[in-house]
Order: sequence, then C-alpha cells, then structure tokens
Amino acid sequence: MKPFLRQQLARFADRLGELEFLLSREDIMQDMKQFLVLSREHTEVGAVAGRWARYQQREADLAASQEMLSGSAEDEEMSAMAQEEIDSASAELAQLEQELQRMLLPKDPDDQRPAFVEIRAGTGGDESALFAADLARMYTRYCDAAGFKTEIMSASESELGGYKDVVLRIEGTTMTNAGPCGAYGMLKFESGGHRVQRVPATETQGRIHTSACTVAVLAEQDEAEAIKINPSDLRIDTYRASGAGGQHINKTDSAVRITHIPTGIVAECQDGRSQHSNKAQALKVLTARIHEKDRSERAAKDAAERKSLVGSGDRSDRIRTYNFPQGRLSDHRINLTLYKLLGIMEGDLGDVIEALQAYEAAQQMAALELNA
Repeated sequence: MKPFLRQQLARFADRLGELEFLLSREDIMQDMKQFLVLSREHTEVGAVAGRWARYQQREADLAASQEMLSGSAEDEEMSAMAQEEIDSASAELAQLEQELQRMLLPKDPDDQRPAFVEIRAGTGGDESALFAADLARMYTRYCDAAGFKTEIMSASESELGGYKDVVLRIEGTTMTNAGPCGAYGMLKFESGGHRVQRVPATETQGRIHTSACTVAVLAEQDEAEAIKINPSDLRIDTYRASGAGGQHINKTDSAVRITHIPTGIVAECQDGRSQHSNKAQALKVLTARIHEKDRSERAAKDAAERKSLVGSGDRSDRIRTYNFPQGRLSDHRINLTLYKLLGIMEGDLGDVIEALQAYEAAQQMAALELNA
C-alpha cells in the first residue's frame, strides 16, 4: 500500500478515538443536533478504521507466515500450512486495499440524503408511458430489496396504465464496500435517457419499436435549505386532485402546485389527504430541483470535475438501452452489457449500480494518484 494512503488511514484511527471520547461526554446529549452529527461521523470513520485494523492484522499474519515458511524448509507439512496462509492473507489484503481506497475517496455530501426519482415518458407515446411504469417498478423493487422506503409523491397516469410522469421519494441507508450509503448515493447515476427496444403490447404485427423515458435523480435537501427560498419568489396554486385516492381527495382543492418564479421550476403534489401535507411535499421536491439546477451549473463550469463523473446526469444524455428481444441491457457510459434483462426489470440492479460506482471510484483514485 502506498505511503500516502497509510498516512490517511492512520488519521482515521486517531479520529475514531477522538469521536469516542466526545460521544462519551455527559453533556453531549444536551445538544442533540451535535450528537447526531458526531454519531454519523463515528459510523463512517468506524467503518474505515475497522477495515484498516483488519488490514494491519492480515499484514502481520502474512509476515509471520513468510517467516514460518523460511524457517521450515525441511518440514513439508509446516511449509504447506505456511504457504496456504500466505496465499489467503495476500488475497484478502488485495481486497481490503481496494475497499480502503474506495472508502478514502472524496465523498459527495449528498450521498447520504434521501432521493427523488423523476421518471417522464418521452418519445414513443403509450409505449413510452408503459416503459415509465416499468422503470418505476424496477426502482421500487430494487429499493425494497436494499431496505429503502419508497413512496409515490405524484403521478400522472396514461390511458393504458403507464405513467406520463411519476415522482418517487426514496429514503434509507444501505451498506456498501465503501461504507454506509443513502438512497441518493446509490441511485444518482440513473439520471439520463433510458431507451427501450421491444414489441409493444399494442403491436399486432410483431414489430420491434423503440421508445424512451428520461430519469432525473435529485437529492432531498434539509428543511433548513427550504427556508433559504424567499417566499415572495413562490407562486402557490391549489386545484382539485385527479385520479385514485377516494372521495375526499377528489372533493377538495387539496392538490398543490408551487412555481419558483426566478427559475420557472415547478413542483406539485396531490397524493396527500390535506393541502398542508401536499404543500410541504411539493416544497421538498422544488428545493431538490433548484439544488440540482445549481449543482449542474457548477459541474458544467468545471471541466475537470465533469470528466471524473459517470456522465453529466443531463436528461438528454442517452445512458442506457433495454433490448427485450435479446434480453440485453447496455449502459453506454461504461460499455457495460448484461444479458439478464428480465431479472434487472424485476429489481436486480445491483451489478449495474456496483459497476457504475466502481468506474467512478477508479476515475477518482486515478485523479488522487496524479495529484499525490
């Protein structure tokens, strides 16, 4: 392992001791906000320090086994045992080093946040709307398996049962090789254009059609961020909700549409029972969209940062093709091809997401080594 990585890992071990001392103080519970910040950092630092401790232990095991091997040349059984341990320790050390490198990469501060996933039907008419529903189902199933909580914030259904557009809110944390990760961190590379090639249910002559949807993944901001929006910059409209929801939702003007006048960004919510809850949810979506707009503009100005990312996340970027006749999924950003499309559509997205994260980690590590 390179010296600069060892130095960084040693700092994590020192910081873990500091955090354990701070969290043990009696007065820490009097400031719950600070306690939560320290607890979150303790979880992240502890994950790195734990892997580093394991790495050091296996290094010691490897050194002891190498010494045993050199001193037992005449004892075949001891030599075989020593060589077996050397092979085992070497393999685990290589894996641990990869994990630790990923853990040390710069963290996106939004990775731990809940996410909004917006799916909009594009070219292809009814078939595009049906594909939008398939994508929503795919993400929901993936999130269920990962332990995330998913809810529909708003939806506009098509006549054939698909979605013209749908917004999902996803919340939770899952463990990865690089430590705990939130919904946004797991799904952020899904932003862009998704193309499907298949025979639509409405096609009578068996011809393959191509249609598309766009996906945007937005990080939900803290409530404090929402306060930064000037209320005078907002136009709030209420209207009667449409679609499923029972008699109450259809008899009152409970649906809310909020427009941010300076940017023209709009968010709406109609799935809650009250105007108050719909307004709160719509404001969260609006804040996330404004934040994402600012984020995209900053990234566009920084060419070096853009090169380190897996695509720009722009809706116009065609990132993936779902070819049903061949059972093939192709992610065009990293030249990934998988022939298990039906499983992926059932929520088995793990291989795709891990490949995207690994590619991004490799790009970031190369940049770190270049600047070291």
